[in-house]
Amino acid sequence: MIKEKFKEIRSFCEQNACSKEFDKYAKYFKGDFDGYGIQQKVFEKQRDAWIKQWEDEMTLEDYLDLGDLIYREGRFEEKSLVIAFINSKRKMYSKETFKRIANWFETGIDNWASTDVLCMLVLSSFLKDKVIGLKELMIWNDSSSEWQRRAVPVTLAELLKSDLDAEEALSTIEPLMLDESEYVQKGIGTLLRNLWKKYPELIEVFLLKWKDQCARIIIQYATEKMDKEYRKKFRKKK
Repeated sequence: MIKEKFKEIRSFCEQNACSKEFDKYAKYFKGDFDGYGIQQKVFEKQRDAWIKQWEDEMTLEDYLDLGDLIYREGRFEEKSLVIAFINSKRKMYSKETFKRIANWFETGIDNWASTDVLCMLVLSSFLKDKVIGLKELMIWNDSSSEWQRRAVPVTLAELLKSDLDAEEALSTIEPLMLDESEYVQKGIGTLLRNLWKKYPELIEVFLLKWKDQCARIIIQYATEKMDKEYRKKFRKKK
């Protein structure tokens, strides 16, 4: 059944590939964009139709099996569909689900977009629903995958929309402050910028602590919304 679903998805993607859309998406990726270029409305309509059509037929376990296959052999839009399918089964999440998804960083998550959508639609729900705690997410700081490490601050940024303890968030990302990946650095900077809006004093103390050690891009992103003159205090000493 899983292979048949993959064939159906692949057929839809190939039939709706659009070179114009491909070029539009490719601009946002460094290197090759491994996608089809499907118009957003077409993609979303079919995505929602499958979720409804397969609601009783596909279990969360089935979708995880489909994800294992697609993250090994699929392309960008196919991987995006898996994220939506998993999201539709949110009530069934468990710690084992989280572990299964973590494996996809080793087999097929290879860009910032797939990472961020997974964080927003799926990974943040594990914390919101208290299926896992920050300790389980923090383990990802030591991953060899830059995308899995990026997932830590991006997932936390999504939690700001509901409930996130600022001090716990800082403790979770602090081991990443010297990370050499540009994508991890941008994720950290974005999280700090959003935290600063709610907890300015706490975040400014944290930035002053790290400004002379961490990558400049973290400070750049974190201070982006500050007054131009005020953010000069966070410049790295020469």
